[in-house]
Amino acid sequence: MPARIPQAPLTQSDIDGELTALHDEYGKARADGAPAAHHPPRDFPPYRSSLLRHPRQPLVTVQGDPETVELHTPVFGHTDITATDNDLTVQHQGEPLGERITVSGRLLDSRGRPVRGQLIELWQANASGRYAHLRDQHPAPLDPNFTGVGRTLTGDDGSYTFTTIKPGAYPWRNHVNAWRPAHLHFSLFGTAFTQRLVTQMYFPGDPLFAYDPILQSVADERARQRLVAAYDHALSQPEWSLGYRWDIVLDGPSATWIEEGR
Repeated sequence: MPARIPQAPLTQSDIDGELTALHDEYGKARADGAPAAHHPPRDFPPYRSSLLRHPRQPLVTVQGDPETVELHTPVFGHTDITATDNDLTVQHQGEPLGERITVSGRLLDSRGRPVRGQLIELWQANASGRYAHLRDQHPAPLDPNFTGVGRTLTGDDGSYTFTTIKPGAYPWRNHVNAWRPAHLHFSLFGTAFTQRLVTQMYFPGDPLFAYDPILQSVADERARQRLVAAYDHALSQPEWSLGYRWDIVLDGPSATWIEEGR
């Protein structure tokens, strides 16, 4: 969930101007033969709070045995995941409000091979665009039957599935009238906590895409499109939920954008 910083006097027009300049700079660099940047800078000016919290010092190299370091981080295994942890609609006594969705896909490496047995966590806002978090003071209703957190392990073919509620858009005070498109947060743990990667999934056809500096921080249009799930009617369940398919690629030219600094 992005930090909700104090209201700034910046307008959408200001943000659009900054984004256009940065995208043009990226396009010129690519035309001049510069290698593609897989990730935006940690201090991306149109995303105002990144200027306040990005790392200013180089990463610290851990001395000693790497295996010892990993022994002091959380360890996850099959016994930690229950059969219903990936269904966010059955975690409470009552039915959550909103549109049920099924999100499914595969976790793949740079060669398209499945990455099996990996922990994937999901968190999100509810159908009204509010997180079940004390820092979220957006004046939208909380849903007592929806916490917005789930997890699962990928199968032998790298597959994962979540059943949840489609989240709503929400304001976040990056600039005047700033709204985030509906999205799901995904956390990928690999084989240890120190390998954790975080990304976001968006829904097709959202009119807020062009106005969101977080999504637009991904300068390469093809990379941005890989963050948008595809509606899959075969995944939709009759009288129950609509289906979306979204594969996550960890590396290579088709890699999914990963949030840096997490």
